[in-house]
Amino acid sequence: RVDAATPAGRDRAVDALRAFAILGVVLGHWLVTALVADGSSLHAASPLGEMPWLAPVSWAFQTLAVFFLVGGHVATRGYASARARGESYGRWLTARLSRLFRPVLAVLALWTVTAALLLCTGADFVTVHTLVKLALSPMWFLLVFAALTAATPLVTRLHPLWPLVVVLHIDLLRFGLGAPSWLGWVNLAAGWLVPYTLGAAWSRGELDRRRSGWILLTGGTAATAALVAWAGYPASMVGVPGASVSNLAPPTLAAVTFGLAQCGLALLLRERLRRAMRRPVAWAAIALANLSAMTIFLWHQTALMATTATGLLAGRLPGLHTRPDGLDWVAARIAWLPVFALVLAGCWATFRSCEQHGPGRRRTRVVRAHRPRRPATTAGARHV
Repeated sequence: RVDAATPAGRDRAVDALRAFAILGVVLGHWLVTALVADGSSLHAASPLGEMPWLAPVSWAFQTLAVFFLVGGHVATRGYASARARGESYGRWLTARLSRLFRPVLAVLALWTVTAALLLCTGADFVTVHTLVKLALSPMWFLLVFAALTAATPLVTRLHPLWPLVVVLHIDLLRFGLGAPSWLGWVNLAAGWLVPYTLGAAWSRGELDRRRSGWILLTGGTAATAALVAWAGYPASMVGVPGASVSNLAPPTLAAVTFGLAQCGLALLLRERLRRAMRRPVAWAAIALANLSAMTIFLWHQTALMATTATGLLAGRLPGLHTRPDGLDWVAARIAWLPVFALVLAGCWATFRSCEQHGPGRRRTRVVRAHRPRRPATTAGARHV
């Protein structure tokens, strides 16, 4: 039914890329975020800090560039369609941002109450700070994405090389000429503007040829390898607690070139994804994931922390409360992933309505039930 109700002209590869990007972020956080029980408090740690040779894990699961690629593509096409319908910029932007931020209110409300209750019951401040920081950390991504969405009319014709040049110069100033570290936050917009403008170029048909994907993949891979091997950039593409330099906070040139490689791979996989999405079961899973993308993204850290807090009732459990300093922790953490997924499913069932419909709005359905109209009845008949 989901497959039959999907418009024939819909590019299912776009939805598949968005779903895989969200899944990559969720699994990446679950694999590299550890909450270590130390006495009466919990503090964050990462297996990448204890075992740097696990850095390739971050290459597989740091998929934010693909999300910005798809976001730029969809926003550019959506804005063009809105203009063709005579819809104003304000109305178009309000519709897009309301879907983006509506689920945020539930997360903020729950964690405001939770933090207050924990502090009032005598919980350690370090523990409360750690939990709230992890729960709300996805918000930075939404703020940047919202800002780029609002700037869509201005960046639709912007060449991706321009923001890339900005990132290059900022890193030269920071790491080469000793400029203050706060200057790097300019890259928070410029760095993610690179894949976003690539998405806009995709919507204009400029990246349809496979050669474009190969250039991005090979060029981005070579540049990233060179920056890590000879320029001193971290090998991990996610932040590591205690590290002097993070590739993500703020984005560095290495993170941006790595994102170029990911975007190239995504473009090369489009045809295979379109063929795979012709299977009704696969497409139904992707469609449902897209309907709840923000709910999954916003609540996945809460699912991890809820499992960790509940597990404390049974003592310090391996892979959940212990220090991430060995392969035994990695094996135990992988075994916990189905539990995290089950708790996340509970969060999804509870809060998905915040994303799919708001006050005064009709519930969103993947498939609408179409019933034939009843024949005209006699006067005075009641319709139910």
